[in-house]
Amino acid sequence: MRNICETFFDLIRKLIDFFYPLFRKNMTLQFFRYGLTGTINLLFDWILYFLIYNLVLQRRMLELGFVTISSHIASLGIKFPIVLFSGFLMQKYVTFSSSELRGRVQLFRYLVVIIVNLTINYVGFKLLVDMIISILTIGISYFSQKYYTFKMINMTNLND
Repeated sequence: MRNICETFFDLIRKLIDFFYPLFRKNMTLQFFRYGLTGTINLLFDWILYFLIYNLVLQRRMLELGFVTISSHIASLGIKFPIVLFSGFLMQKYVTFSSSELRGRVQLFRYLVVIIVNLTINYVGFKLLVDMIISILTIGISYFSQKYYTFKMINMTNLND
């Protein structure tokens, strides 16, 4: 089994490296591999989510007896460990294959980085989306109040 995995990831590495000369002036080989393996894993993530959501769950709620989970959240929960593991394997065997750390140490550290990134994403989305929506709402509200709710009929009193 190990030989099959090594052969598979070696093939991916060779395929990625084939396109590297086009980008050699702009980035290192390791960064190029990182970007491409991340992109491949992202596409895998999207495809897996689509298949689980549409074919496995058929867009229906997931009834577990003691709790019901929406199909979006259930799809995310089902695909997340698969994509997490595939991303780890791609980074371990394609991008950072020369690392001498033990696999379980790498996996633990990979999980820590994923958790930190998820936290940053959540906080960032929460803060930025709320902020952007608040600014957008204030702007729309101001112009709606000015030109609709409190529309001035006599345009001579604009500075009041």
